[in-house]
Amino acid sequence: MSHTISTVAFIGLGVMGYPMAGHLARQGLTVRVYNRTGATAEAWVAEYGGSHHTTPQEAAQGADLVLVCVGNDDDVRQVTTGSQGVLHGMAGGSLLVDHTTASSDLAEELAVICHEHDIGFIDAPVSGGQQGAINGALTIMCGGEESEFARVEPTLAHYSRAVSLMGPAGSGQLTKMVNQICIAGLVQGLAEGLHFAEQAGLDQQRVIDVIAKGAAGSWQMENRHKTMIEDDYEHGFAVNWMRKDLGICLEQARRLQARLPVTALVDQFYGDVQVMGGGRWDTSSLLRRLRSPSRD
Repeated sequence: MSHTISTVAFIGLGVMGYPMAGHLARQGLTVRVYNRTGATAEAWVAEYGGSHHTTPQEAAQGADLVLVCVGNDDDVRQVTTGSQGVLHGMAGGSLLVDHTTASSDLAEELAVICHEHDIGFIDAPVSGGQQGAINGALTIMCGGEESEFARVEPTLAHYSRAVSLMGPAGSGQLTKMVNQICIAGLVQGLAEGLHFAEQAGLDQQRVIDVIAKGAAGSWQMENRHKTMIEDDYEHGFAVNWMRKDLGICLEQARRLQARLPVTALVDQFYGDVQVMGGGRWDTSSLLRRLRSPSRD
């Protein structure tokens, strides 16, 4: 098979996958899509062209590159190695890229299976959220072999602002874990700061306007402070997904004997948010937890 990537299959058209696949279509690639909810795939084809298929296997047939962006490890296994998974439709010499935030064990497992079938594999979780996907400005952290990364990097560049190879298979997932660990502490710190300012009778917006220009500034502060002040949590990454990611982080940390006390605590706080009915609120809803009289 030629190393030129002209036909791609995109598996999973959620809030991230839908616009990511759209960027590929806009670049003139032939895009074959599969989504568990068929109506979403039909809507995507109506908007961007290409074709939708009833199984991952069918979507993968004839594709130079297959991209997966689904929910968790079990979902990835179902659409890759399952009875109608993409690996049953992919040809030797093609490439599989998994954008799902999943375990590094799964990435290593898939790399072995793919290479046994002469298929390249890259684990490539993303950061930047729904808005980053829409704007084509994601950060992609990859694990895999350099030669396979070199083949796929130009295609991934269509919806990213940075694509980096971090090491062998699994390294992308491990890097994404670091990303989520750092975000967890930042969001809790911002929530506590805004809560303290409110309790102290300060104008929260004026406080942010001052401190954002100094060492306290962060992406979270810049992009979430206004909606947090307004007690509006219908933006960005959902608590349910963050808890899934932090569970992966904490499990990996136990095996590495890495200490993550703040991450473990914030994970519990997100559990409180879920109990409050906020599983679909965005991650900045840690502030609502602090505003609740039943929370410390």
